[in-house]
Amino acid sequence: MTANHKLRAALCGIGIQAYWEQFENLRPELEGYLRLVSAKLSRPGVELLELGLIDTADAARGAGRQCRRADIDLLFLYVTTYALSNTVLPLVQRAGVPVVILNLQPKAAIDYRAFNQLPNREAMTGAWLAYCSACPVPEIANVFRRAEIPFHQVTGVLGDGQTWDEVAEWLAAAKVKSVLAEARLGLLGHYYSGMLDVMTDVTQVSIAFGTHAEILEVDELSALRAAVTQEEAAARLKDIHALFDVQQDCPESELLRAARTSVALDQLVQQHRLDMLAYYYKGTGNVENEDTMSSIIVGTSLLTSQNIPVAGEYEVKNVIAMKIMDALGAGGSFTEYYALDYDADIVLMGHDGPGHIAIAEGKTKIRPLQVYHGKVGRGLSVEMSVRYGPVTLLSVAEDEHDGFKLVVAEGECVAGETLHIGNTNSRYRFPIGARGFVDNWNLHGPAHHCAVGLGHLSSTLERLAKLLGIGFARVC
Repeated sequence: MTANHKLRAALCGIGIQAYWEQFENLRPELEGYLRLVSAKLSRPGVELLELGLIDTADAARGAGRQCRRADIDLLFLYVTTYALSNTVLPLVQRAGVPVVILNLQPKAAIDYRAFNQLPNREAMTGAWLAYCSACPVPEIANVFRRAEIPFHQVTGVLGDGQTWDEVAEWLAAAKVKSVLAEARLGLLGHYYSGMLDVMTDVTQVSIAFGTHAEILEVDELSALRAAVTQEEAAARLKDIHALFDVQQDCPESELLRAARTSVALDQLVQQHRLDMLAYYYKGTGNVENEDTMSSIIVGTSLLTSQNIPVAGEYEVKNVIAMKIMDALGAGGSFTEYYALDYDADIVLMGHDGPGHIAIAEGKTKIRPLQVYHGKVGRGLSVEMSVRYGPVTLLSVAEDEHDGFKLVVAEGECVAGETLHIGNTNSRYRFPIGARGFVDNWNLHGPAHHCAVGLGHLSSTLERLAKLLGIGFARVC
């Protein structure tokens, strides 16, 4: 879903009808600026509803109805000149979606000398009004606050790259919000017993993010696995050898076992139209289920790399974090910190289970394990480091005020020695140091897992939190 998902946005310019007869060149000039904004917003993955230049309350009501019919996700309100707040309010009330006010001047400053040489006061006033985008924003903000309508602002210049970088972040954040609202989350099994921090109210997940939760049976996955043909398993085994660095000590029987489970996982995902999956199940006392769940790591790693993130230990909050990273095109691999290297001032992070092979440094290894630490069974596991360079850590954490919050840290994945134990393992450096990172991260009370993605994304994630109406905390 993520790759093909379209963000439905609307663009509305606002002005005041009384000006058009008084200043004959003003409306054409403003409509030209509106076309420039439209061109900047038009991009792959965005369906843009163009509402034109709205200048009366009646036109605003009609535009609001258009927004409802088009089921838009985000409204850009481009302030071209002074406009009455009673022109804006009915539009935004009817649209019922997050609003970004574009307070954008045509140029960085008025050319005062050229302005004062215009032939008459009428021409001067018309030219002045073309620069008055900032004028009505306090009025609009006042009414929005009194009406309890959340709003966001971009203040800048039409031709400035920084302005459009900021707008691009709003578009990216809005797309993530839309992806989550239409996503289907599969829940397979049960929580890892005793991990109180990962346990969460799935109803609140649906309320906060709009995500649909589908409760699944491990028995169904085992039944699908039993029906996998030799030909299907052999074909998947070829894929595994092509995509992974399969170590020589991996038994062929374990590779076939993982291949069968991988095929069954794909079928489960397709049948339930899943966009993400959280799982954990012991399978103790049921040989078929234990066989299924102890051979799941390779298949879940493949799914994660194909825009269907999978979190182990039934980590519902963290698979949401992984999906957010996935929707931003940053990957999103399941991880936790487990030790610090005080000599190098770095944090060692990793996890057993699924790894995001699409953001790995080099080819991900498959290793056999005689025991899964703290878990039932034995079999194959994946070993990788996240790609070296800038990274962002994201946790979806419980929040006593807003239900959830996003906890974010920016750092760098660096080269160096890691542990060859069949887990994902990476070395991370943070601008506040290893001790500072750990102390500050813990203060926000996230669960012990988080998602790691490529690039520095805190600014976009902060905008996402604002669109979702949840809290945000940046550690570094």
